[in-house]
Amino acid sequence: MAVLDRRTRIADRTPVGDDATPDRRASVNGVDLGATLSWYRHGRNDPTTWIDRVGKGPQAAGRFVRATWTPDGPATVHLRWSSGAAVDADAWGPGAAWLLARVPLMIGESDQGDATLEFDAHPVVAAAARANRFVRFGASGTLYHELLPVILQQRITALEAKHQWTVLCRELGEEAPGPFAGLVVPPAPDVLRRQPSWWFHPLGVERKRAQPLIEVARHASKFWDWAQLEATEAARLLRLIPGVGVWTTGCVTGPAMGDVDAVPVGDFHVKNIIGWNLADEARATDERMLELLAPYTGRRGRVVRAVTAHGRGAPKFGPKQRIVSMSRW
Repeated sequence: MAVLDRRTRIADRTPVGDDATPDRRASVNGVDLGATLSWYRHGRNDPTTWIDRVGKGPQAAGRFVRATWTPDGPATVHLRWSSGAAVDADAWGPGAAWLLARVPLMIGESDQGDATLEFDAHPVVAAAARANRFVRFGASGTLYHELLPVILQQRITALEAKHQWTVLCRELGEEAPGPFAGLVVPPAPDVLRRQPSWWFHPLGVERKRAQPLIEVARHASKFWDWAQLEATEAARLLRLIPGVGVWTTGCVTGPAMGDVDAVPVGDFHVKNIIGWNLADEARATDERMLELLAPYTGRRGRVVRAVTAHGRGAPKFGPKQRIVSMSRW
């Protein structure tokens, strides 16, 4: 598995190596690849996805490594870029060809951004859009991979969820194809769906989150077809799975399908951030958030991503809540 399966260069269409894939075209000019790819990583210790970069903006250099499942089996992709240069892409594993074919979509080739938001009547939206102008909406096509860490984020803090994601992958994942020691593929659907809900308890994952993980694994084979649908239809089908609701699909269809209108309804923080930045309201409901975002229908996710990254944090009231892992109950 350590033998290179596929290698190609993105953007200048120059194949590299003896087993090069057909030419592919992807524009990387004016794109902050590090920021664009950042939403595929869940925490600095994510064992499935690594990002290293030097500098910020489209002139930054960096690399991106990800191990995931494809319709053809496990695969690892390795992207490298430098200031103003092409993106070199290597891939290993049975799904190498499929994963390399996704690279242009992952780095946001199909998303041209929305320059009109930089001149929006609302000063906060305009400023956030200008600050976020080099970030694109990529589309991994891997709904299964994107769903698992998001489900773990249900009902708990992001810090706890990132730790649980790391432990889950270390416990049930497998060594990733390629030369990257310590990189693992997320738990295979067949492995995950065989775990009883009580198995997750020592990880701090209670039944209400363990069961959706198992259900998602049971339906994983359908996700390759669903990822080809319109985002709204894919979200509707995903919500038929017990434990997958509007918040989960609002977090997943963006990175998996490049949905620029996805909004995480039900999020503990986002509604307040939008209320504070767009209406100077320290606290907001989901209904109020959607009302404020209504003028941006069709690109609400783009506004949310820009404002949460570059807007003001909502005021905090009261002391921090003490976090006690469920495994210690």
